[in-house]
Amino acid sequence: MTQAPNVHDAEAIPEAARAEIDRLLQSGDLFRYTAPQDAPVSLLEREFASVMGSKYALAVSSCSAALFLSLKALDLPRGARVLIPGFTFAAVPSSIVHADCQPVLCEVGEDYRIDIEDFTARLDDDISAVIVSHMRGHTSDMDAIMALCDARGIPVIEDAAHSLGTLWDGRKIGTIGKIGCFSFQSYKLVNAGEGGIMITDDADLVARAVIMSGAYEHNWAKHMAGDDPALEAAFARWQNKLPLYNLRLSNLSAAIIRPQLAEIPRRVRDGRANHDYVAERLNTSPFLQVPPKLAKEERAPDSIQFNLVDLSEAEALAFAQAAAARGVKVQVFGQSTDNARAFWNWQFIPGPAQELPRTRAMLMQACDCRLPARLTRDELDFIANALLDAAQEATGGLRAYGT
Repeated sequence: MTQAPNVHDAEAIPEAARAEIDRLLQSGDLFRYTAPQDAPVSLLEREFASVMGSKYALAVSSCSAALFLSLKALDLPRGARVLIPGFTFAAVPSSIVHADCQPVLCEVGEDYRIDIEDFTARLDDDISAVIVSHMRGHTSDMDAIMALCDARGIPVIEDAAHSLGTLWDGRKIGTIGKIGCFSFQSYKLVNAGEGGIMITDDADLVARAVIMSGAYEHNWAKHMAGDDPALEAAFARWQNKLPLYNLRLSNLSAAIIRPQLAEIPRRVRDGRANHDYVAERLNTSPFLQVPPKLAKEERAPDSIQFNLVDLSEAEALAFAQAAAARGVKVQVFGQSTDNARAFWNWQFIPGPAQELPRTRAMLMQACDCRLPARLTRDELDFIANALLDAAQEATGGLRAYGT
C-alpha cells in the first residue's frame, strides 16, 4: 500500500446499538434515573461487573471522574499523600488535586513500569493511598505492589484506562486493587467518545461513590440489582451526608457501550497480535527497542511504545519528523511540547517540583504510536517500514546493523 493507514478512527459501533439509540432518541429518555429500573446505564453496570467478576460497578462521565470518586470514597483526609508513577496521564495527578490530596511521584523504569525499589522507599513516607497507572497498558509488578501495600494497610486504586482485557497471573487487571477504574474514551478498547466506570467488591465504597456521583434523594435505590443487605445499609448510612459532584453517565452513552462488551475478547486478541507483529519487526533495528512484557502479564494493547537506543536529542527529533514525512505520527513523550504525560508539565501539583531523573531520561527516548486492533497486515507493515526507515534516516546511516 502507498497511503498511510488511518490510525485515529475507532472501530464502528456495533449495529446492535442502533435500535436502542433510536428508542432513546424517540423517547428522550437520556437521564439514567428517569426509568424506575433497568435504565441502560444500570444494565451496563451489571453487565460490566459480570464481565470483570466484580460485585459492583458505577458508570460515570470519565475515568478521571472514576479516579476522583474512588479517592473521595476512601474518605482520605485533606492533604493525604497519594503515591503514583511518574509516567501517567495528567488526569491522574489532577484527580488527586481535585480530591484535596497531594500527589507523590515515584520513578518509572525504561520498560515504562513502576521502579519497585523507588516505590518501596516512597511508600513509607506517610502515604495514605496508591494509584497504580497501567500506563499505555503496561502492567507493573502487581504481586510486589500489593504485598507492600497490604503489609502497610494502604489501599490501591488501579488506573486501568488502557488495560481493559489485560491479565496479571490470570487475574483481570482492575480487580487486583481495592478499586479499578476504566475509560470509554474513543482511543480505548471500548469507545463511547467519553465515559468511565469503576469496579469494587466493597459495598461501603461503592455506596459512597454512587451518592457522590449524583444519586440525589433516593436514586441510589436504582443501583440495587436485588437483595443486598450490606449495600442497602451502606446507602442508608450515607444518605444526605455526602456532597454531590454530578458525574453521571447518560443512557445514550451506555447504549453505545453495551454491545461493545461482547467485542472485548476479539479486540484484545487482534490488538495483541498486531502489537507483537510490529514489535518483532522494530526490534530488528539497533536504534529501536520494544521492552518485553513481564512474565505474568497478558496485555491488551491498542498502541505500541518503544525506546530510541542511544539517539541524541537532535536525532530523536529527526526520527519523529522522518516518520511523520512517511505518514506515521510518532510521539516522543519527553520531547513533545506540553505533553500531558511528561511529569514536569504537571505544574498544578502543589509544592516544590518533584524531580525523577530516571523517569525523565526514559521519557526523552520513549516513543508512542497508535496501533488499533482493526489494522490489516499491510497497514502494520506500512507503519513498521516507516519507523525502521525513519530510524535509519535520523541516524544518518552511520551505525550499520550489527555494529
